[in-house]
Amino acid sequence: MPNIQSAIKRTKTNEKRRQQRMAQKSAIRTSVKKFLVAVENQEKETAGSLLREAKRKLDKGVTKGLLHKNAAARQKSRLEKKFNALNG
Repeated sequence: MPNIQSAIKRTKTNEKRRQQRMAQKSAIRTSVKKFLVAVENQEKETAGSLLREAKRKLDKGVTKGLLHKNAAARQKSRLEKKFNALNG
């Protein structure tokens, strides 16, 4: 445990940010999983709205620095492919 006041504050803020990042990443993963379940169950309308939500969360993850922009683009592309295959 640090003794210097600024180091104490830094460890507190680092932990707070870590918790926030974990929650945001979890929300991204959850939205993607919900979309994949909807695709698996052949629910076209639900999958469409969940795809928009997942893409939005991926884009927000990029702007917040949680994901690399190419990684998010790759994930969005894969989700879009699954959705297009569902619509045939």
